Amino acid sequence: MVKRFEDLTFTDDFMFCKVMQNEGLCKMLIEMILSDTIGKIAYLAVQHSINTYEQAKSVRFDVLVQTENGKFYDVEMQVSNEKNIPKRMRFYQSAIDISFLDKGNFYNDLNDSFIIFICLFDVIGKNRPVYTFKNLCIEDKITPLLDGTQKVIINAEAFENVEDKELKEFLEYLKTGKATNEFTREIETMIQAVKNNEQARQEYRLMSTCLLYTSDAA
Repeated sequence: MVKRFEDLTFTDDFMFCKVMQNEGLCKMLIEMILSDTIGKIAYLAVQHSINTYEQAKSVRFDVLVQTENGKFYDVEMQVSNEKNIPKRMRFYQSAIDISFLDKGNFYNDLNDSFIIFICLFDVIGKNRPVYTFKNLCIEDKITPLLDGTQKVIINAEAFENVEDKELKEFLEYLKTGKATNEFTREIETMIQAVKNNEQARQEYRLMSTCLLYTSDAA
């Protein structure tokens, strides 16, 4: 059953992408999750599709960002646990590399990239609010591979275990819908602006119709 436009929240795919089109909010979200500054955004796209070749499985990123220093950030919102996120992250990472390394360039020209999944559930099962993965040497568990990749999984269920106040309130907002700080209130303001936009309403209606048609056809 398709959700009513009036009932959409930040965790719904359509609304998440609409809100993240705001460069300021998108930048704040990424920096909050990574606890680092990312610089100025040079490119931002939502529902960005990549087809590597005709027979290959395509990829559609919720939010794809490239900053002026060339780094890529893919941000995904995940409400339901389809038990495939680790392999999806691997595939998304590969798609970015293949699509943005031009023919004739060197492997060292690959830009650093960050794959971020914001989940309402615990993918790993260790009750941690943030799981950050880098490629490290198994033998000493210290030496990094320095391949320029990083994967981050957010577990909103564990919001009570977050030390950083802003991130804690954001994860609590994801689970409860209660905006308690400036950042989450800005998100809510943006959501209301989208809901008052007739073009966005029509866009959602068209998308919902297509989804229903596809579901019925299957």
